[in-house]
Amino acid sequence: MIEPHAPAPPGTTPPWGGNARLPVRQGTGRFLVLACVFVCAACGLVYELELVALASYLIGDSVTQASVVLSVMVFAMGIGSLVAKRLRPLAAAGFGAIEAVLALVGGCSALALYAVFAWTGDWGGMWADGPRYLLVAFSLTIGLLIGAEVPLLMELIQRIRRQDAGGAVADLFAADYVGALVGGLAFPFLLLPLLGQLTSALITGAVNAVAGGALVLGLFGGDLTRRARWLLLIANVTVLGVLAAAAVLVDDFERAARHEVYGRDVRVALQTDVQEVVITGGTHGRPLDLFLDGRLRVSGRDASRYHEALVHPAMNGEHSRVLILGGGDGLAAREVLRHPGVHRVDVVEVDAGVVRLARHDPPLSRLNGHAYDDTRVHVMTGDAFRWLRAAPPATYDVVISDLPDPGITASTKLYSQEFYGLARRVLTPRGRLAVHAGPVASRPRVFWTVDTTLRAAGLRTAPYRVPGHASGFASGPDRTAGPTRAPHDWGFLLAGQGSRPALRLGEGAAAPRLGTLTQKGLAAAARAAEGTRVGGVGASTLVHPRY
Repeated sequence: MIEPHAPAPPGTTPPWGGNARLPVRQGTGRFLVLACVFVCAACGLVYELELVALASYLIGDSVTQASVVLSVMVFAMGIGSLVAKRLRPLAAAGFGAIEAVLALVGGCSALALYAVFAWTGDWGGMWADGPRYLLVAFSLTIGLLIGAEVPLLMELIQRIRRQDAGGAVADLFAADYVGALVGGLAFPFLLLPLLGQLTSALITGAVNAVAGGALVLGLFGGDLTRRARWLLLIANVTVLGVLAAAAVLVDDFERAARHEVYGRDVRVALQTDVQEVVITGGTHGRPLDLFLDGRLRVSGRDASRYHEALVHPAMNGEHSRVLILGGGDGLAAREVLRHPGVHRVDVVEVDAGVVRLARHDPPLSRLNGHAYDDTRVHVMTGDAFRWLRAAPPATYDVVISDLPDPGITASTKLYSQEFYGLARRVLTPRGRLAVHAGPVASRPRVFWTVDTTLRAAGLRTAPYRVPGHASGFASGPDRTAGPTRAPHDWGFLLAGQGSRPALRLGEGAAAPRLGTLTQKGLAAAARAAEGTRVGGVGASTLVHPRY
């Protein structure tokens, strides 16, 4: 005869299936556990994506940040699973405590990363890398906690009704993977556009705390001592209170952090469908600065210097039809329109929000000379690579590539051999292509990789380098470099088919009078670029990016 089991002491999980003290039927109990697995998996993936997205924005180079977050979290999940083996006798209490901590850490992770970036970014030394260290710390901690969930949930689901291990693993992982799918889709399509990065993390933490606390206190509360139930309830209420308070204050926090990063002169701050756009200055005699995802794209002090160098060497020759790739701020179009004989200017810009600002923001529209009011200017919203694939061949006399730094992951394909092959196809036989290729002094290898890539696409190049002012803001992939490593120059490449294009400015009475660029200065810019030449670099392609 089989002896009856003795009752399990409070706070422990008995090693047999079934539990008379469960408040629901076994089938309902299993459903509730799997539902909790689903919710926790969705929350875990949102934390993971939140760290990747915010780190890419704050630190830069999204491929590196995604690799760091994913590899550290997967490693930590394995360690967490091993550590959780010791908690199996206390599965219910252990799972409840882990979910409370995970909700607090995951929910506040974005807030903490942004705070460290904003308030320590200018300190230099080890503090300049504070966001990197914190990113690894959060990835490790969240991974440990997520990894510890699985063994405890397996114990809990077996606690309700004993089944073979393979069947239990299949049920558990099915709910886990479906939850991860929902979380992975909810983050970019629902949470991020509607709530933003900080609020979405806080709400995810609250959902996580409610799910974990409700499962343990509602379904397995009989396995806990009275003291353990009260401690878990107080812990969850405290976590929810902290997250709620942070959600109420998140707008004030974000404004304070933005002022710390950009200064007190922030005039416009908005999140478009593509990126964060911030404009400072432009009124009361203060120079206008335009930031896209935290990187300086237009500086009122240097706007003429940059855009004159980018545009005017390419306009020496036939220029009746001009294509501008990027340049949604309208400043490249302003320079193009200064030349007589321009019949049509097509601007292909991925972010319609930037174009709207360039049209309607008074200081920015004044800076671009109200270029978008000119009937010759036509704007197409879309990805430049995709647009070039559909463009008719031999259409443009001049193509201006006014795109972000090639080292930024999102821009890498726009500096590839395939992209330049498409740009070459839309050029007339004697057409010219002007390319912004990032700073030369601080990143010469990247600049000469762009040169090699253009030549691999069948174009002949003339490199030149123009000095600028150190802004204190990175324009390239690394946002934590600090002011001392901000770029002091811009690198450009003028490319054409057949013979090497001549680096010359237009001459005669009809040529526009430039404020910063002269023929003598352009020749010096060419010599300055040649002095930095780096040999042995390969061309960058879509499948083998080299930036």
